[in-house]
Amino acid sequence: MPTEDEPPACPGPHPRPHGATRFRAPAGAVDCHAHVIGLPPAFPFVAGRSYTPPEATADAYLAMLDATGMTYGVLVQVSVHGVDNRLMLQTLRAHRNRLRGVAVIEPDASEATLRALDEAGVRALRLNVLFGGGVGFEKLERFASIAREMEWHLEFLIDAKDLVELSPRLQKSPVAFVVDHMGHFPTSRGLDDPGFRTLLGLVGDGAWAKLSGAYRTSVAGTPYEDVIPFARALLAAAPDRCVWGSDWPHVAHWPGPLDAGELLDGLADWAPDDEARERVLVRNPAHLYGF
Repeated sequence: MPTEDEPPACPGPHPRPHGATRFRAPAGAVDCHAHVIGLPPAFPFVAGRSYTPPEATADAYLAMLDATGMTYGVLVQVSVHGVDNRLMLQTLRAHRNRLRGVAVIEPDASEATLRALDEAGVRALRLNVLFGGGVGFEKLERFASIAREMEWHLEFLIDAKDLVELSPRLQKSPVAFVVDHMGHFPTSRGLDDPGFRTLLGLVGDGAWAKLSGAYRTSVAGTPYEDVIPFARALLAAAPDRCVWGSDWPHVAHWPGPLDAGELLDGLADWAPDDEARERVLVRNPAHLYGF
């Protein structure tokens, strides 16, 4: 039985995901944000995690990509495994032509470790201040230096309100950076929220944004119509620097599993024409991740 101090358990992935119903995913489409999750003892969970997930296997992940019409995928190191990237790397190495990765590392990672990550298909480092087990921004400049050396970029899981203070440091970044889940803040704050205005300014000045996590930011619930103006604003600011992600297997979300295809349908409202969706799903991620 779980104790009061044990992080809450969250649901597993949807057992039968399907594709979008409002448009057809174009050839070469990329899901730019998903996770694979192993179970202890083979793949331990970090003690300071924010939730306890069930297993999310490589086979289930690939089945989701197939069901949603995604040609390629990007795996992001999940917070519950901390800096232990082994499962993600195993999955990348088994599917070199289809997958890329975003790793979480210590700031003093060895040259051999970095080269092994690159060889497996890692193309970015993740900083995460929203879920326990992530690496924060204290060593931002060090991680940016590593990314520059490796010809990678950085990806941030952060509440947009924190971008206001962080913005001067980000503007000096020697590498590209991506803000996950449209800034991961509730839509009730509105389009004039200082954090979102800061995010728009950064994106307009060269940053990237993931059009993902609508179920995390929406206060209205499915079909997440309150997210539409935020996604459209980001696309208007940088149509060539927005990418889409399923956020599979939708950890730390209650109740019940989500269908990645229903989330993909949101792009029909965010990017209402085929050419705009082709940029978000194919052209932009191909440039960012090297597909």
